[in-house]
Amino acid sequence: MKRTGAALVAGGALAFAARKAYRLLASGALTLDLDVGRRRQQLGPLLQAIRAPQEVVFDVIAGPYLGKTPRALADKLEVWERGSDLVLAAHSTQVKCGITTTLETVRFQRPDRVDFRLVRGPVPHLVESFLLAPSDGGTELRWQGELGTDLWAIGEWWGGRVARTWTHAVRKSLHELAAEAERRAHSSRPASGDADRVAELGVVDSVDGDRTDLSWARGSRLRRCPGMFLGAAKRS
Repeated sequence: MKRTGAALVAGGALAFAARKAYRLLASGALTLDLDVGRRRQQLGPLLQAIRAPQEVVFDVIAGPYLGKTPRALADKLEVWERGSDLVLAAHSTQVKCGITTTLETVRFQRPDRVDFRLVRGPVPHLVESFLLAPSDGGTELRWQGELGTDLWAIGEWWGGRVARTWTHAVRKSLHELAAEAERRAHSSRPASGDADRVAELGVVDSVDGDRTDLSWARGSRLRRCPGMFLGAAKRS
């Protein structure tokens, strides 16, 4: 009887510890960086066509980091250290079980590249890049990255969950970024009829080729920075 009771207590303690560890991982408060059995997987790429000049798109991405962070983003973005082309920033996102917070370095190479590197979060290795290139219609924005986890198959399972939710969050942020860049480009031009209308936007996932109509997003404000993707249970 005593053994059964001890086993139940031990099982309950183990379940509590596992739940606590999961929550710490998902919230970004705990990073397991063992460098044992590491497996890597690619993120993206995602392509976003934007009817705005390259410099406008770059400014939309860089503004909240290199300049004064807007009050509307105060609960989502906190820049800890700011340099001329490199910042250390904390990103917070509301999830089902609380707030997920990650710490990342963000490097800016005007006019065509922004790189994020995870310092603290739900996985030990994550890098991602936003690559900007001029196009006939304005700018093509490409997002791609790499995610790594430890402990072989267990880590690969966890990494798959993080990758799915991370990519979902990035896709949503691309929608908002594109809408804001087009709004700025449109508002900076003198009104001259239909030729100055903002064109329909589309995001293309190169994996499945789907195209999403973004007409609903036209004119919206940027509510979230491109670095605020943090996955884990970020968006399920």
